[in-house]
Amino acid sequence: MAGVAIRNVEKRFGSTQVIHGVNIEIDDGEFAVLVGPSGCGKTTLLRMIAGLEEISSGEILIGDRVVNNVQPKERDIAMVFQNYALYPHMTVRDNMAFSLMLAGTEKAKINARVAQAAEILGLKDLLDRYPRQLSGGQRQRVAMGRAIVRNPQVFLFDEPLSNLDAKLRVAMRTEIKELHQRLKTTSVYVTHDQIEAMTMADKIVVMKDGVVEQTGSPLDLYDTPANVFVAGFIGSPAMNFLSGEVRRSGGSGEVDLGQGLSLPLPSAAPARDGQKVLFGMRPEHLGLGQSGLPAEVIVVEPTGADTQLYCEVGGTDVVVVLRDRTSCRAGDRIHLVPDLEKAHLFDAASGQRIAA
Repeated sequence: MAGVAIRNVEKRFGSTQVIHGVNIEIDDGEFAVLVGPSGCGKTTLLRMIAGLEEISSGEILIGDRVVNNVQPKERDIAMVFQNYALYPHMTVRDNMAFSLMLAGTEKAKINARVAQAAEILGLKDLLDRYPRQLSGGQRQRVAMGRAIVRNPQVFLFDEPLSNLDAKLRVAMRTEIKELHQRLKTTSVYVTHDQIEAMTMADKIVVMKDGVVEQTGSPLDLYDTPANVFVAGFIGSPAMNFLSGEVRRSGGSGEVDLGQGLSLPLPSAAPARDGQKVLFGMRPEHLGLGQSGLPAEVIVVEPTGADTQLYCEVGGTDVVVVLRDRTSCRAGDRIHLVPDLEKAHLFDAASGQRIAA
C-alpha cells in the first residue's frame, strides 16, 4: 500500500485550463473522496492519478515514486468505473481473473485470489454466471472483485454507484466502506453526491471549477466550512443563508437583515461595523418559538423520522428540519429561533468564513 500526493498539478486542454494548481495529500490506507458539482475537475484529476490523462504541470506521487511518466499498467493501481466495464462474453470468474492472466500469474494463485475476493464480496455462487445474468449491484461487486484480486497499492473509484437505484446505493455504500476497513488499501473515490462523501470518507476534498475549496474530515467540513460554497454543498438539506449588514454598538452587535429583522451577531465573530455578511444556519439548527424570525410556512414534508418545513423569511427561502412532529401547515405564520452557538457568518463579497 502507499499514499498519494498531488502537488501543484495543473491540466490544460489546449488554451482551456481545467485544473488549477491542486495540492492534495492522501495518507497510506486513507479513504479520500473528491466531491463537487459536475464539471469541477474531479474525474479529470482521478484519471491523471490513473495515468489516463497527461499532467500539464506539477507532480503526482504514488508512495515515493513520481508517476507522471509511468504507464497506467505500471502504477500498481486498480480502477472501478461507473459503467462496470465487464466483458460480456466472460463469466464472473474469468472477468475477475483476466488482469492476472494477462500478467502471467500462475493459475493456482489466480484461483486463490479469485476465491478470496468472491468470499469477501459474496460472489461465490455467481462465479459461473455471465454479466447479463447479474443485477446492477452484483455487476458492481464483480467490478470491485476484479480490482481486489490485483492487490494494488491504490484503489480508484469513478462514481461507481451512480447507475444504481437509491436503496441499492445505500447498501453498496456500506459494502465499499466495510471493504476498505477490511483491506485498508488507499482509496480515492469520485462522486458528486455529498451524502456519499460524508458517510464514506476519512478525508473529503471539495472541488469547484478545478480548484480545491477545502480539505478535511467530514465533520470538519460540516462544522467549520471555509466558505459559502462548501457550506452550501456539504449537508442535506443545504445550509440556509440570510443576507445582512453588521451593526455594532459597544461590545455587542447584530446582523441587520432589513425589513425590520435582525439576529444577534455570534459573539466571537470578528466582523466589523457595516460589513455585509451572510448569516448561515443549518436546517436542523433552527427551531420554533414564541418569538424570533417571523416566517410563513410554504410546504410541510413529513418523513416520519423528522419534518421538513419550507418557509419564507423576509423574501428568502429557508428550510427547517424538526426532529419532533409538528402541527404546522402551509400558510401558517411561525417564528424561527436559530441556535446561535452553531450559526455561521461569511463575508458577502468574498464568500469566505468569518472565523469565530
